[in-house]
Amino acid sequence: MSSFRRRIQRILELYKFNSFENLLQKLSLGNQEFFHEFLSEITVNVTEMFRDPTFWIELREKILPELFSLNTNISIWHAGCSSGEEVVSMAIVLREMGMLDRARIVATDIDSAILKKAREASYSMKNMELNTKNYETAKGTQELSQYFEEKAGRALMDKTLIKDVMFREHNLVSGSAFSKFDLVLCRNVMIYFNQSLQNQVLKVFHESLFKNSYLAVGSKESLIWCEIANKFAVVNNEEKIYKKIKD
Repeated sequence: MSSFRRRIQRILELYKFNSFENLLQKLSLGNQEFFHEFLSEITVNVTEMFRDPTFWIELREKILPELFSLNTNISIWHAGCSSGEEVVSMAIVLREMGMLDRARIVATDIDSAILKKAREASYSMKNMELNTKNYETAKGTQELSQYFEEKAGRALMDKTLIKDVMFREHNLVSGSAFSKFDLVLCRNVMIYFNQSLQNQVLKVFHESLFKNSYLAVGSKESLIWCEIANKFAVVNNEEKIYKKIKD
């Protein structure tokens, strides 16, 4: 809540609202342009490629090989994909496994502006040192520099990596399940939700997964306490990977 309050205060100052009530009034008018600007200001979009490298090692060496051994093709949902670094990371892992053409990837976010950035897959070169370090620690088999072109201080990622990714707007809290997946990733998103909202979102993920498929959440997140905890088994507690065991 403290983070949320700071962001609301910033909006009041940025748009010169005299009070919180004035902000609510503006939002109630249904101005879509302002609403999307508001969303961009209050949502957190801090991310990086191959974040938590040991998680990506687990995916590369255990989770993905198992899924591909059981299925000709697999479907993956990146929920709350932000600016797309995780989506690109997944595409790189799949390409290095020779499996990219066997994966259907859907990436969603509530913020249309950040989705546009995700589609562009253009990142500041300032971030590439950390991204490269993460990639190497995550046991990447090539050089990360092979996957992007540097131009005007930006790293332009190889667009063929994400050419078949479906990017779409989706509200995790009010949205419903829209497809079935073998793997759902929602990492470092639910830490911003209260317990009630987390329960709602986890029910959507449960509904969105095939039985014996996987859900991955952030390193500071857990399913242990949630209402449907008994419908999942812990696969890797350290990496926060769970398997759906009950419908």
